Amino acid sequence: MINKITFVLGIVLALTACSSGGDSGGGKGGSMDTASAEKTFKQNCASCHGNNLEGGTGPALKDIGKEHTKAEILKQIRNGGGGMPAGLIQGKEAENVAQWLAKKK
Repeated sequence: MINKITFVLGIVLALTACSSGGDSGGGKGGSMDTASAEKTFKQNCASCHGNNLEGGTGPALKDIGKEHTKAEILKQIRNGGGGMPAGLIQGKEAENVAQWLAKKK
């Protein structure tokens, strides 16, 4: 439980400081577009989570898929909370990044 709370608060605080890169179209259909997910992450999240997911002002996300599902990650991106603004990434881009991060194990 504490790990989940720490994760959520970390994501919240990290994304609060991240810049918004806007919507660039996201992936295709229901499939993940890795290059698009990485680009979206770098534009919107890397300033807090690091270009290599190593963390910084936000938590490291290298192994985030070990503890959290795509749905949990997407919920955090969409809803924010604990200092993290909701919707820094939206729509298919949010889904694409959540799926990409969920594979980080």
